[in-house]
Amino acid sequence: MPLPSINPPLINSSNPWATTLEDLQELFDCPDSGGVTTRTSLLHGFQHDDEVHQYTFFDTRDPTKKPNRLDGHVPLEFGGSLNTLGYTPIPISTYLAMISKIISDSTLPADKKSSKSLIISVTGSAEAVRECYERIRAVQATIENPLCMEINLSCPNIPDKPPPAYSGSSLAEYLKVLTEASGDDRRVAIGIKTPPYTYHDQFKTLIDALVAASQPTCPIDFITATNTLGTTLVLADNDGTPRINSASGAGIGALGNVKTIRSMLDEHDQLKDIDIIGVGGVSDRGGFDRMRAVGAKVVGIGTALGREGVNVFGKILSTKLSPSGPSSSR
Repeated sequence: MPLPSINPPLINSSNPWATTLEDLQELFDCPDSGGVTTRTSLLHGFQHDDEVHQYTFFDTRDPTKKPNRLDGHVPLEFGGSLNTLGYTPIPISTYLAMISKIISDSTLPADKKSSKSLIISVTGSAEAVRECYERIRAVQATIENPLCMEINLSCPNIPDKPPPAYSGSSLAEYLKVLTEASGDDRRVAIGIKTPPYTYHDQFKTLIDALVAASQPTCPIDFITATNTLGTTLVLADNDGTPRINSASGAGIGALGNVKTIRSMLDEHDQLKDIDIIGVGGVSDRGGFDRMRAVGAKVVGIGTALGREGVNVFGKILSTKLSPSGPSSSR
């Protein structure tokens, strides 16, 4: 099944500013976004440590400059962000329990309230993801709003655990479990969030795994393609000290995948219907249009949301949407 209709085709990515009930309520009530993505959760939560799991904004022209605050009202010159956060400490059961309250408390008009999509971002072992899927599907049976599950296979901030989407065998394990769990009657769209691929064999690993799993149909409905690099470093000053901490102590964390993935999916009949959510670096209408032009059906906003708050969605959509949408053969 394809992604549900997300109108406008603009959402938040899974990020620190989609963590709490208050965060998600504000995002849901924003009339200028088509859906909400939760921060990535696990079955039993993530062991968050404020001394280790951090984020910052920085000025790309002078990374030693620091903003006065870290959310919603950061000056526009702080256009970059870096995080070593890992996942949310809130377990998936809590996020799923929030959904009915978010919808019932929403200030949106009734038609918009009932049609706005919610993407539940999850991670864990393949079996844990299967359990997440079953829980999401159970909630979907009780509400009208479309739910989706995004499996985060891209996080670079977990020591000794490289992103599974770089490994063909790991991808195959997740895809096998999803094929078994979803069946032919699923009402919950399933997606995977990929890390940035930097050379051809990495893209080929992804496509080969999807083709192999497409017997008879692919269990994946969408791909969240991100440009966030996992080996970025921002210094506090010129002595080599990192701006933020990380699990390794080094302060190293997250920083044209959409076009390549879209073109490679379109080379295979069984993969052409997979949609793409494009994430990375979009903060204005130009960035939005460029992401759509190379094949993103939906665009996700991260850093700009943290820097400017939910008003960023209205700013991005302040001019007329391109009627052509994403460039694709479909």
